Amino acid sequence: MVGYDPKADDRSNSKFEVAMAGSMSGLVTRLLISPLDVIKIRFQLQIERLSHSDPKAKYHGILQAAKQILQEEGPTAFWKGHIPAQLLSIGYGAVQFLSFELLTELVHRANMYETHEFSAHFVCGGLSACTATLAVHPVDVLRTRFAAQGEPRVYKTLQDAVVTMYRTEGPLVFYKGLAPTLIAIFPYAGLQFSCYKSLKRAYDWAIPADGKQTGNLKNLLCGSGAGIISKTLTYPLDLIKKRLQVGGFEHARAGFGQVRSYRGLLDCTKQVLQEEGIQGFFKGLSPSLLKAALSTGFVFFWYELFCNLFHCMKKADS
Repeated sequence: MVGYDPKADDRSNSKFEVAMAGSMSGLVTRLLISPLDVIKIRFQLQIERLSHSDPKAKYHGILQAAKQILQEEGPTAFWKGHIPAQLLSIGYGAVQFLSFELLTELVHRANMYETHEFSAHFVCGGLSACTATLAVHPVDVLRTRFAAQGEPRVYKTLQDAVVTMYRTEGPLVFYKGLAPTLIAIFPYAGLQFSCYKSLKRAYDWAIPADGKQTGNLKNLLCGSGAGIISKTLTYPLDLIKKRLQVGGFEHARAGFGQVRSYRGLLDCTKQVLQEEGIQGFFKGLSPSLLKAALSTGFVFFWYELFCNLFHCMKKADS
């Protein structure tokens, strides 16, 4: 169901249904995994080591960070920046899955799919994610700023954030971190789609369908596996992106520990390597892997579920 399949024309969805399924899967998934996303961002932005051995470190682990955020900022802190995050997920899901559908259709029509299935899913997945990223990156910057700020809040509302950022930092602030985002998102999304397809084939080989299975568990498990593989391989660029996105916002992070200013992708990479070592590029990996497993699993699970639902509704009407 993910991508164009000429062999399943009787079960195909319209382009509008594909976009709707992508949006709805993004919305539901974002609602469920937002707390892990906030913790992951806090870890990524912390200069100090994520260890009890560093007395200056504010956060040491997932449970400790969750407890501290809850005590200091209340339960709503886990959904800080949720509105821009939802706008991001809804728009991103629609553009990504629609682009992937159109790109895989082009590959099929060029008769290149059968002999290059893995690479076709990798390239089409990467290109569709880049297209979606260009469309929603300003919202991603807003989401990161909201998730990164402590108390008292610098930005009170989404409108206040947009106006303040534009007035103080100029229009290009909404595209901070775009270069590492595009560099990271292509292989990340490409691996998601290609690994998802490969893992589904492996699942079918290991556990043949008995005719009673709906495939929902398979979609969830294979999506989770694809998320873990892709996130692990591309994580350092995700961390650099987050560091660059909060550039010019250092005053709001004074209460969290040390702050740094970066001149760009290479400067950020150099500073992290010199001050924090190789392990610095993997700060927040634990919650990020947990989030990637859940989010990717849920995205594919909900997407295929909504596509099936639209198909059943269409079949019932006819």
